Amino acid sequence: MDQATRLREMVGRNRGQEIENARVIAVTSGKGGVGKTSLSVNIAIQISKMGKRVVILDADFGLANVEVMLGIRPQYTLLDLIYNGRTIDEIITQGPNGIGFISGGSGISELASLDNGSIKLLISELVKLDGMYDVVIIDTGAGITDSVMEFVMVSPEVLLVITPEPTSITDAYSLLKVLRRKSDFNPLYKTINIISNRVDNEREGLEIYEKINTVSSKFLNTKLNYYGSVSYDKSVSSAVIAQRPVVEAFPTSMAAKDIKVLAHKLMHQKRENYKKRDGIAKVFFEFIKSKKRQRT
Repeated sequence: MDQATRLREMVGRNRGQEIENARVIAVTSGKGGVGKTSLSVNIAIQISKMGKRVVILDADFGLANVEVMLGIRPQYTLLDLIYNGRTIDEIITQGPNGIGFISGGSGISELASLDNGSIKLLISELVKLDGMYDVVIIDTGAGITDSVMEFVMVSPEVLLVITPEPTSITDAYSLLKVLRRKSDFNPLYKTINIISNRVDNEREGLEIYEKINTVSSKFLNTKLNYYGSVSYDKSVSSAVIAQRPVVEAFPTSMAAKDIKVLAHKLMHQKRENYKKRDGIAKVFFEFIKSKKRQRT
C-alpha cells in the first residue's frame, strides 16, 4: 500500500461513524479590498450564534488579515503544527462568540515541500478538526494566484465576493475563467455562490450577479448562484478600525442585519443543495496533491 493510499484511508475514517465531517466553505474574491475577510469573520460569528461550531482558516499567507481584524495575535500557526510538535488544539486561537481561527502563515506556501511523514502528521491532526467543528471557513487570498485557485478548486463550496466596482466584477470573472480552464474542474461538484458587497440596495446586488452570471453561463458554461448582498455601511469601516466584527460592534446596522440573513441562508439550505461533506482533511489532502503536481 503506497503513502497516498494510506493517507486517503486516514482521511476517510470519519465516514460511517457518528461524527460527520465539517462543512468546508472557501471565501474568495477576484481582487483585494472587497471586504472578503470581514465577511468571513462576521458570517462565522453569526453561524456560531446559531449554535454551530465554527473555525476560520486564514489562508492568505503573509497578510494575517483575520488576526488583524480581530485584534488577536495567535500564539501558534500552522507551521508550529507541521514542524514544532504542536497539536491542532494548540494552534487554534479563540475569537469572539466562541469561533476559532487558525493562522496559516507561511505554512500554506510550504505545503508542497512537505515530506510524506509531515503530510501524514498534518492530515492526522486535520482529521481531528473535522470532528471538532461543524463549519470550516477558509479565508483565501485575493486574485488568481496558485494557492488561491487551488483552495477554490478543492473546496466543495465557494463564496465569491464582488463589489459594484467594474474592476471587482472583471477580476471575479477572470478568477472563474482560470477555474474553468483547469482540467479537473467539474461544475457538477462545485457550488459557487455570489455575494454582492457594499451595494446601495438589493437591486444593485442582484444586477451585479446577473452581469457576471450571464457571461459565465454563456462563455464558461458555468452557472452561478446568487446568495445575497450586504449594504454599503460606514459602520463596517468603524468596526474594522476598532478591530471588532461589525455584527458585534454595531449589531443593529444595515450591514450586520444583511450578514445575519446570509448566515441563516447558509445554514438553512436544504441538504441536497450542497455537496457531500468530505471535510477539511480531504480538502488539504487534495490541495497538497495539487501543489506537488505543479512542482513536478
